[in-house]
Amino acid sequence: MNGTKFKETILPLTQKIYPMIFRMLGDVEDSNDAIQEVMIKLWNQRKKLAQHPNITGFVVLTARNHCLDLLKKRKPQMVDSDDSINPESTYRTNQEVEYQELNAIIGELLKELPEQQREVLVLRDLDGFEFAEIAELTGLTRDHIRVVLSRARKQISSKLKTIYSYEKR
Repeated sequence: MNGTKFKETILPLTQKIYPMIFRMLGDVEDSNDAIQEVMIKLWNQRKKLAQHPNITGFVVLTARNHCLDLLKKRKPQMVDSDDSINPESTYRTNQEVEYQELNAIIGELLKELPEQQREVLVLRDLDGFEFAEIAELTGLTRDHIRVVLSRARKQISSKLKTIYSYEKR
């Protein structure tokens, strides 16, 4: 694959993988760095990439695996105490707090799902992949993806109902 073909085929996929990378890493600068590192990896593998039957899937999996590697290497970061006392940054409305709490709860519930359910749910509902794309990435049939997705959604919904019905007591 030459430079022109790489620019036409691979670079536009950065828009597709950036949301996934950002969600995994949770930081704009880290995500931008990761995109560049993934593009360098893909450029170095361009000969193999040109012959791959599913280029999009290869790019997505390369990005995902790179993020997982970064997360394994990441160490806990200390927060500067002066930053945490800023009154302007601590003011939040009830709605913002509830939204953040819900996101945190859903994040924890996602961790409890079986790996296949979590992967399909994230690809479909959070990353916006189509069923055909998920099938290519995972090797599952569309019908099986629908079943797995339905089970994952039901499990999340059921646990959320339990959590919120308990909180209302």
